[in-house]
Amino acid sequence: MRFADYAKIYVTAGRGGDGSLHFRREKYVPKGGPDGGDGGKGGDVILVGNEQLNTILDLRYRKYIKAKPGENGSKQRSSGSDGESVRLEVPMGTVIYDANSKERLGEITEDEQELVIAKGGKGGLGNWHFKSSTNQTPHYAQEGKPGEERTVELELKLIADVGLVGFPNAGKSTLLSALSHAKPKIADYPFTTLEPNLGVVKFEDYRSFVMADIPGIIEEAHEGKGLGIQFLRHIERNNVLLFMVSAMTDIEYEYKALLNELKSYRKDLLDKPRVLAITKMDLKEGFKLEEELHFDDEIPVIPISAATGHGVDELREKLWELIQHAKEQEET
Repeated sequence: MRFADYAKIYVTAGRGGDGSLHFRREKYVPKGGPDGGDGGKGGDVILVGNEQLNTILDLRYRKYIKAKPGENGSKQRSSGSDGESVRLEVPMGTVIYDANSKERLGEITEDEQELVIAKGGKGGLGNWHFKSSTNQTPHYAQEGKPGEERTVELELKLIADVGLVGFPNAGKSTLLSALSHAKPKIADYPFTTLEPNLGVVKFEDYRSFVMADIPGIIEEAHEGKGLGIQFLRHIERNNVLLFMVSAMTDIEYEYKALLNELKSYRKDLLDKPRVLAITKMDLKEGFKLEEELHFDDEIPVIPISAATGHGVDELREKLWELIQHAKEQEET
């Protein structure tokens, strides 16, 4: 399945049905009076969370969405049926905005959660409602109200416990495949990963967490270079950030460059717990941590090799520890 994390759709809720202008006319009932029923409510446009989805690709090809109108009222005070609503399934982590006002309409965070993004019009009242002592035969009924129309932007921000942050070829995809059953594309050239990948990291004692491989960042990505900021939004939804820098590079320089890109995009991202993994240790002879790192950032630094398994278990346990701590902080 292709990945898509943005869509713009045009939604129109159903119009309400008209109230009925009708008088009771039956044999032997000379003074039947008004009995026009109410119009039905127009259908809504509703977003529904679906935990099985991880893309909003379908909505890219279904841009114009219109709910059914309500039926008109009829005689004998019979109300028209409500119009059928349109229910659109989206992944958890979908944020919804009004495209014109940029107002944030809501966010889907749970399975089967519902959010009405366009309300159906109210049905009109039938003429029997307007009967009074001074107006025994009202010759009017209400028209149904039009449904809401709006242009909506949907942004998907992947919900994951751990987000992998690193330049292209830092070994993110290799680590994800080593820790989980995910099968991301792996090759020796930049931008191997062109879309986010999710994997479930499992422990033998049935613990587990979700890890997201975010496509490679480059310097000045926040200004639109490389893949630009189109995937940086996914980092916002991660509890812990795992920075990955290859042992074959200038570790201090690359780590600080990654920090700068996140800070330039959204400063508060640096408030998240983070770990630095020095990758590809199987290719680096005589590596000494204390000689390679000189910055003052007090974060866990763990040398690893996804190819040989060196340091991977230690890294997994450290990530679990930080995830639990982050969740405890959220609850307090």
